[in-house]
Amino acid sequence: MSLRLFSWLLLLFCLDLFRCELLGAHADSVTLPSAAKTLVWGPGLETNIVLPARFFYMQAVDSSGRNLTTSPGENTFEVKMVSPVEQFTRIWIQVLDRKDGSFLVRYRMYATYTDLHIHILLKNKHVAKSPFILKGPVYHEGCDCPQPSGPAWEADMHCPQSFPQIERDLALYASVDPDRNAQEIPQRFGQRQSLCHYTVQDNKVYVRTFGEHVGFRIFMDAILLSLTRKVQLPDIEFFVNLGDWPLEKRKPTEKIHPIFSWCGSNNTRDIVMPTYDLTESVLETMGRVSLDMMSVQANTGPPWQEKNSTAFWRGRDSRQERLELVKLSRAHPNMIDAAFTNFFFFKHDESLYGPLVKHVSFFDFFKYKYQINIDGTVAAYRLPYLLAGDSVVLKQDSGYYEHFYNELRPWEHYIPIRSDLGDLLEKIQWARDHDEEALKIALAGQQFARNYLMGNSIFCYYYKLFQEYAKLQVTEPKIREGMELVEQPSDDLFPCSCHRTRAKDEL
Repeated sequence: MSLRLFSWLLLLFCLDLFRCELLGAHADSVTLPSAAKTLVWGPGLETNIVLPARFFYMQAVDSSGRNLTTSPGENTFEVKMVSPVEQFTRIWIQVLDRKDGSFLVRYRMYATYTDLHIHILLKNKHVAKSPFILKGPVYHEGCDCPQPSGPAWEADMHCPQSFPQIERDLALYASVDPDRNAQEIPQRFGQRQSLCHYTVQDNKVYVRTFGEHVGFRIFMDAILLSLTRKVQLPDIEFFVNLGDWPLEKRKPTEKIHPIFSWCGSNNTRDIVMPTYDLTESVLETMGRVSLDMMSVQANTGPPWQEKNSTAFWRGRDSRQERLELVKLSRAHPNMIDAAFTNFFFFKHDESLYGPLVKHVSFFDFFKYKYQINIDGTVAAYRLPYLLAGDSVVLKQDSGYYEHFYNELRPWEHYIPIRSDLGDLLEKIQWARDHDEEALKIALAGQQFARNYLMGNSIFCYYYKLFQEYAKLQVTEPKIREGMELVEQPSDDLFPCSCHRTRAKDEL
């Protein structure tokens, strides 16, 4: 054999050996989850946590006990649900890959089952303590079967003892007089504003509307009906503001009226509820909405390192600062990508700030590292969904707030920017220069959303608000003249039998 031929053979052998070593190293780096050690937990594994869409979590863990931090593949786990006494189960299941080694499993039940067995499989092996057995009856969202004991329902739902925002809002009222409010609030606000006057009595909902634009009543009707199907509400009488702006502008030293609103502000005294947008997304998860706190978690775009290092914004022209943002974007396109998708408020300026651009899917926002949250007519109601992603939020200082804003901390959950956007470019540059810290803030904001803005938390907030408000009433709530019963939706196809003893049956 010639020396040249020998050299070629030796080179080929070394290349093959190197390739094998690379393949071996790659095989070692692809960590597979262990069926026995993977973790499974969450409210969707408990019978008495009734939600429109139930959910639970899975954390993939390898055989050595280490949590996976990247996705093992969206089809890694299989989830099946059966009821042993039913031939068919009408349950829609989705396994959402959060791309960080964890999964969110959500399911919507369209009937009530005697028992429910949840099988979680990894290559036909049962995961963790699968099958998880929910001892029935397991009630679906449409089942009118309230838990007669409020404390028992709160315990089942793992509701917190208190919500700081509720305490702040109600601290302004030593007492509430439903008789006085029923007379004075319609006189004061009923002609110029859009209001709903509600009474809940014996767990039935009654309403009268005031004003011209009362279409948003559907959201309040829906959450009240959903709550009364789940738990016995206290008898309560209250007014809901259906408009954008909070109404009660009097000082606490004056005679103020309690008005429930979806948004609060620093110079008003309204009692804040979760926004109608967040409320509907909870009620209609896996229903008629595509954007909700769960769907976002499976659509957070590429990994952080692959995201575009530009600050992103899309929306309509509902505030002067939004015009300034688009102007900034044009002056600094390498730092900000901001444009209008609709003109309404400043239509005469469309030639200056247009042309309009096409709507972008909300999930595509997360192709960008930095998300700008800027007020609209009031607070921008997209903030919960922006936090639930894995981009970092640059939030405008604002006089408006939602029910959870006061629990957010600047530089921990978001990067603050001045209300006039005067430091926006500086803050974007800071984020670019401090990439690890920006990512840490993004993930802390994401964890906040996962912990406090999911459906179970929203139901707890509404219940606790009604419960604490009812304690302040000094006269009996009444079904007033002009009020009509808000009927529960009928479910002729899948009616349910309630096995609980109703509160009135116990008297």
